[in-house]
Amino acid sequence: MANPYVHSLHVHPVKSVAGTAPAEAAVEPWGLSGDRRWALVDTSGTVITQRGQPRLALAAARPLAGGAVALSAPGMAELVVEVPEPGPLEPVVLFGKKVETVVAAGAAADWFSAWLGVPVRLVHLDDPAVRRPVDPEYALPGETVSLADGYPVLLASLASLDALNSLIAQGGHPEEGPLPMNRFRPNLVVAGAGPWAEDGWQRIAVGEAVFRVARECGRCIVTTTDQATAERGREPLRTLGTYRRIGKSLAFGRQLVPVRTGIVRVGDEVRVLG
Repeated sequence: MANPYVHSLHVHPVKSVAGTAPAEAAVEPWGLSGDRRWALVDTSGTVITQRGQPRLALAAARPLAGGAVALSAPGMAELVVEVPEPGPLEPVVLFGKKVETVVAAGAAADWFSAWLGVPVRLVHLDDPAVRRPVDPEYALPGETVSLADGYPVLLASLASLDALNSLIAQGGHPEEGPLPMNRFRPNLVVAGAGPWAEDGWQRIAVGEAVFRVARECGRCIVTTTDQATAERGREPLRTLGTYRRIGKSLAFGRQLVPVRTGIVRVGDEVRVLG
């Protein structure tokens, strides 16, 4: 049987906002280059996501040279936001922990506030090498992460999605499926592996990069949000709760930490090392 391979790559420059699917990406110690280096915060300084603002799914961010982003959304003029100049650090709260960031220009705050209808600011993670450690329960010393939920790279499998969609259809609620992969907002989508094969992977090589598999990815309400309409249903959490409960997690996908950086490309073989 042929080895699995990279079906697609996904970079989300702004946390919880739609991103892009490049043909190749640089793997950095804290994630794919440009992935989740920006986030929105409310007036209390807490990071907001699709968990509380599903409308974020309808906006998009396109990476530009030097780390800048181009923002777009229905009915909004495109806005280019440059990386902020070095300046005072702004502590924000992400999942109950403080992360130091730099606030973007006021035009970005105005743009997103108009789009969401609530006052928000856009912040940038200036130095991912030092700002935010990976969960120490699953990390090795010195490992850091961007503004992703918890780990540098999220892997998902097309065969596992097909298996999940089959379970959803068998559960008597076919109207909620089949679900597309964008519900799960992965970075690295693999084809050619068997359903749930990734559960047994501990270390993989992809292109120039090598990753260790830290743990399963526990899923949240974001997966129930249609990324094209921002409407919510009950799947896949209803079905994951029946068939894919691992400890406290409703699991789909695997969390990866790079142990060797380099370029990965669509079509690269995924070599299971352990």
